[in-house]
Amino acid sequence: MYYVYILQNSKNKKLYIGYTKSIRQRVQEHNIGKTKSTNVAGKWILIYYEGYRDKRDATQREWNLKHHGRQRDFLKQSIKYSFE
Repeated sequence: MYYVYILQNSKNKKLYIGYTKSIRQRVQEHNIGKTKSTNVAGKWILIYYEGYRDKRDATQREWNLKHHGRQRDFLKQSIKYSFE
């Protein structure tokens, strides 16, 4: 199983979108500074994930969320409403 996930930084509230085979391990890697793009102050919190059987589907979804504003904005709105 592959996962597309969204993390939010506890300090600056920025979001990070990625994909992985192990969410728990990947979040830990983000929080201990193993990932250059998330190596900033503050804890990264998992706020959303989707599961995929195929790696290609997961990487395509990750790419779409990173590069297609409408899909990303729709997801952000959905997440916002579900956590308020």
